[in-house]
Amino acid sequence: MSIPEHFDLPCAWYGRDLAKTPERWTQVLSAATIAEIEQAAKDFAKTGLRIDQISPDSFVLPNYGQELLKLRQELQHGLGFSLIRGLPTDTYSIEECCTIFCGIGSHLGKHRSQNALGHLLGHVKDVNADLNDTNVRIYQTAQRQTFHTDSCDTVGLLCLKEAKQGGDSLLAATLTLYNEMVKRRPDLVPYMFEPIATDRRGEVPEGKKPYFMIPVLNWHDNKLTGLYQRTYIRSAERFADAPAPHAKHIEALDLFDEIANDPAVHLTMRLQPGDMQFVYNHTNLHDRT
Repeated sequence: MSIPEHFDLPCAWYGRDLAKTPERWTQVLSAATIAEIEQAAKDFAKTGLRIDQISPDSFVLPNYGQELLKLRQELQHGLGFSLIRGLPTDTYSIEECCTIFCGIGSHLGKHRSQNALGHLLGHVKDVNADLNDTNVRIYQTAQRQTFHTDSCDTVGLLCLKEAKQGGDSLLAATLTLYNEMVKRRPDLVPYMFEPIATDRRGEVPEGKKPYFMIPVLNWHDNKLTGLYQRTYIRSAERFADAPAPHAKHIEALDLFDEIANDPAVHLTMRLQPGDMQFVYNHTNLHDRT
């Protein structure tokens, strides 16, 4: 495995730099674009299709659709994330918000269920769930998420209401974390490419184990990508047959977390109602306070 010791790509960014230039990653919707989006939602409602059937053909955006194609390229080959601001969600019903969010998402990729229940759209909301319950997902609690990726290419978030306390959205660039690890502790870097047990949190496909083995970092087709959820790595230790991570592996993960939590490395966003955030999981981790 011949991996570069340093990546100098748009997605190897530092939060301290991007915080000074929000125009690089923020798009403010114009009145004309909002009108086009609202018309697309009205037209979709008339079709009688279900939300899981939404597509660029049923949620038609003649002009803004071209901008979303550019955004898809930015997610894959640029910074790896974007914030879209200005959608007047307080004037819409929940159903209209869902339609608009999924309709815009359909121009960026294909919907995929995010849990064993087949939900295409979930709610990040404290429902008083107990994180000690190994079938609970962190987004159902008020606990901090910690830096992680989701099991899809791009994850989208639509803010309907601000949190009463906390709730800031944090992003960290996977390639930046790698670059920093190479600088600080190159001896620990190889352990990030070793498979480690990760808990399925009760969502177990038929015939599979309740955990799976996967490395945090992967090098394939000359691309470095990441897949990470430290909480689920820790909870996988409850399975007797799951290989326990050794001391060096844990040391590597601790450094990875330490770098991600550096305010100079990650970017903090305070989302407003109507904000839509899209993040490319292969090159970015996200977190919530």
